[in-house]
Amino acid sequence: MIKFAIVGAGLWGESHAAVYNEHPHAAPAAICDLDGAKAQAFAKRNAIPEVYTDYREMLEKCDCDAIAIVTPDFAHTDIAVAAAQAGKHMLIEKPLATTREDVFGIMEAVEKAGVRAMVDLHNRWNPPFNTAKQLVESGVYGKPLHAHFRLTDNLWVATDMLSWVERSSILWFLGSHSLDTMNWIVGSCPVEVFAVQNEGRLKSLGINAVDTYMSTIRYQNGVIAQMENSWITPNGNPCVNDFKFYLVMENGKLDIDCSNPHLLLVSDQERMFSADVLVKNHVFGKAKGFAYESIRSFVDKLHNGEEFHVSLKDAANVSLALLGIIKSAKIGRPVEVERI
Repeated sequence: MIKFAIVGAGLWGESHAAVYNEHPHAAPAAICDLDGAKAQAFAKRNAIPEVYTDYREMLEKCDCDAIAIVTPDFAHTDIAVAAAQAGKHMLIEKPLATTREDVFGIMEAVEKAGVRAMVDLHNRWNPPFNTAKQLVESGVYGKPLHAHFRLTDNLWVATDMLSWVERSSILWFLGSHSLDTMNWIVGSCPVEVFAVQNEGRLKSLGINAVDTYMSTIRYQNGVIAQMENSWITPNGNPCVNDFKFYLVMENGKLDIDCSNPHLLLVSDQERMFSADVLVKNHVFGKAKGFAYESIRSFVDKLHNGEEFHVSLKDAANVSLALLGIIKSAKIGRPVEVERI
């Protein structure tokens, strides 16, 4: 039985707790959050025996085997390094880290300690994208040539859902998923990026953050791609994300639209929305959806010793490429991408 401690008693921490409670080889051992009352309530909802407000105390006292780091984008590194030094395996929510120093700091700590780590880039488990990867790998449609990825959030995510938008970026929050998925499907790493940014909408609401990034990416294998990520999709959008991808190959084309899959539309007297039946849903009380499957896969691979479906190197290269995009948007010219 693998005993898990969760750091972060937020919405996504609930996802981890659900899987650890259901999985035959896992059990939640502790929850840690700076807000003690929030952590206590989380523990009660999810039948977690130990509660902490300091992850260092948790690492010292809790007899856990692995840590789930479910903190904001910028707050992964200190916890990850301390967990590695304590000999704990870890599942880190995306992105791995948001600075070059932190990326290499985590990589070094994990390697030195000999622990196992995965970043939860869960779109690889998203059925349409996973099928697209299989189709590309089949070779039936020839080599990938060019691609476009759009993943945006409705405005309320930045204004109402997250309190730490100014300390992150839409690139870290959604661009990490976009770039990892595209890297994985085309089977290559970015070597050069050129990006532009737009701002003003969020700043007009008192939020000091970039609204939108448009990025052009050149891959090592010759694929060229564009990626758009934004916080400011109107709240009337029926899905929280505008989520589209296409890939042109030598002898075929793939189109994915996850924005509004029309599997279940719910209407009332004021609006229509697309009910979630793919990402995080429940069937007869059990956690289903691809965002749960990535966590479940981590437990499976940790239990059986097989390689994770997302390597730490993959996640590190995503962060390094996103740093290149941010730099390019600031200086207004192409940037070569550092990679491991």
